[in-house]
Formats: sequence, C-alpha cells, structure tokens
Amino acid sequence: MSQPAPLSEALLHQVEQTKRNTAKIFKVLKDTRTLTATNTFQAHVRVPGSDLLIVVATPGPWDDDQSIRAVVASYDGVVHLDEHLAPGQPLSASRQGGGGRRYAATFRGAPRVNVVIHVHTPYLGGYAAAHRVFPLNYAAAQRVTLARELPVYIDRRQPEAEFILDVLAANPHTPAVLEANGGATFFGPDLLQSAEWILLFEEGAYFQALGENLGGVRPFGEGVLEQQWRMTGLWEQGRALVEQG
Repeated sequence: MSQPAPLSEALLHQVEQTKRNTAKIFKVLKDTRTLTATNTFQAHVRVPGSDLLIVVATPGPWDDDQSIRAVVASYDGVVHLDEHLAPGQPLSASRQGGGGRRYAATFRGAPRVNVVIHVHTPYLGGYAAAHRVFPLNYAAAQRVTLARELPVYIDRRQPEAEFILDVLAANPHTPAVLEANGGATFFGPDLLQSAEWILLFEEGAYFQALGENLGGVRPFGEGVLEQQWRMTGLWEQGRALVEQG
C-alpha cells in the first residue's frame, strides 16, 4: 500500500494552530473544573476543501506526556499524520483512522459544521445520565444561541453522527447534544467558539442543577430573551421565536 502524499505547508500550519488552540482550551477547561477527572476532550476539525480532519485529544491524567498530539485522517479512515507513533514507525502502524470516520457523516452532511468536540463535563453529564433534555434556562448561555434546549442521544443503534444531522435538520441553531450515560458533543463553525460554549453551558447546567434543589428551575421572565439576544445581535432572528411562544 502506498503512503499518503506529504501534507501541504498550509495544512501543517492548521495542524499546529489547532494544537495551540487545544492546549489553551485544555488549560481553561481544566483550571475551571469544567472537565471531569478523566480529561475527556476530543476535537475533530475540518480541513477546508478536502475530506481530511485534524483530530486532537487532551492527555489523560495518567499520561506522562501531557502534550497535545494530532492526527490527520480522511473520512474513510486513511491516516495521513499520526503524532502518536514512535519515531520511525510507518503510518501503516497507526490505529487512529477511527478519528476520521467517527463524525464523517456529520461533516459530509452539514457544510457549516467545521468542528465536532466530544467532551465530558460534570453537570451536563448529569443531565445525560438522567436522559433529560437540557433546557437553556441560564441567561448567559441562552444569549449566544437561538436553540432553547440540547437534545439527548439515547439509541446508539443510530450512529451519533447521523443523530446530529437529524438534530440540525430539526433546528439548525442547535450547538450540541447530550450523549446518554456519557458526555456531550458540541458542533459548530469554530473550535474556540465551541469550547467557549462548553464552559458556558456547563455553568448553566451547574446553576440549573442547584435550582432543582431550591424549588425547581423557572422559565425566563418577560423580556429576557429580547434583552439577551439584543446583546449578541440575534434578536432579529429570535423575534419570531418569541412571537410564536
């Protein structure tokens, strides 16, 4: 089997930028205790104009090497770069092709999605464990999206990548789904933006979980959605949602 062609300078630059961004994200999410103890965070980043993805994952707590390593793989699982391999090992020894295949259907079917992140966080994980849709009742989280809730992926006979496409077809504003009995999967146009939303939505899940013990979480009062969406320029799009009730 022939080796894949060498990666272009532009792609190698994107790989390095993705690793730098992931290192920053890892520090923020870890320092804020947004990640669970296992440090589960894996990002799949589209390479524009190709069927390639850059796949990066944060190191586990038991790993001696805490650096961020990258894999470049195609939607069909062909590995073009694997920084997990020891020096001198051929690409044919890589076992990282699944990173390219895992969300290939999402990337093929949703051109606006440039990144898919799977992450484990404590309070979103709690909603996932309970198989409960996560309603956005935290103003700071609702401010950034027109979606009103995060659905739950329960039936794993349907691949998660296809479930995400169904969710986007029902509501193209949805930025994430909960993985029943697991974590959450975020998707959107940009790695850093999706990571910021992980922090924000986890904070919302934390506050809402506290609210459940204080008589129950209440819906937004009158004018809250308009106020919040005006802050982020979403009001003109969101007005119809408010009028529909």
